[in-house]
Amino acid sequence: MRFDLITIFPEFFAGPLDHGIVRRAKEAGIVQIHVQDLREFTKDRHRTVDDRPFGGGEGMVLKPEPLFEAVEKLLGHGVGSANAKIAPEAGTAILLMSAAGKLFTQQTARRYAKLDRLILICGRYEGVDERVAEHLATEEICVGDYVLSGGELPAAIVVDAVTRLLPGALGNEASSQNESFSSLESDSRKAELRVSEPYLPPLGQHLLLDFPHYTRPADYRGWKVPEVLISGHHAEVAKWRREKALEKTARNRPGLAGENG
Repeated sequence: MRFDLITIFPEFFAGPLDHGIVRRAKEAGIVQIHVQDLREFTKDRHRTVDDRPFGGGEGMVLKPEPLFEAVEKLLGHGVGSANAKIAPEAGTAILLMSAAGKLFTQQTARRYAKLDRLILICGRYEGVDERVAEHLATEEICVGDYVLSGGELPAAIVVDAVTRLLPGALGNEASSQNESFSSLESDSRKAELRVSEPYLPPLGQHLLLDFPHYTRPADYRGWKVPEVLISGHHAEVAKWRREKALEKTARNRPGLAGENG
């Protein structure tokens, strides 16, 4: 998969994407990450990418021209106009990172992991010209109900969340199935797995937080690992994990089971 990150701070991504799973995925050729400096598509000597919004208001807004031209360069063709809009190729999504977008969830990440390419536009200042959201981006994405200084952090989050779902990115492919926010759908293949395999049994169409994990020492400052986890009874372990995942979800995210991504 290829990720294209459009930003006015290209140096930002030198840190977050050069470690851990994302770095290993790059080295293995599983992902390609290209960072595009938006200021390369400005026409004035000050390399201006923003302007004051019509109608007044506080702050500055990113202009449409450099963003459209940056995406068109990456796509290798124009995206059209009001009279004839040209859609990106199948397998490509253009994402505008925005506090006003749809919430990014694990299901969203899984949907993106099936694509060939993601182009991520990192918003800044007070926002982005609405024509970018309406006529350039295929989706407007928000990573949470809070406001950040720009779209770079959300873009890095999307890259990380999607990369770990790609085949070969994780050492243990089951890891991405058994973690928080995984969809526990009834699946005959899972039902046929050996009971000794550490997966959480299906519970219908629910989203659950991850079950609790424990490691050595078995007794730390008087806090002991639950007996069932060291009992050797794999079916009981699986049952315990399912129950605890339900308890944690009900306690920390009671509305999660009804959320859709």
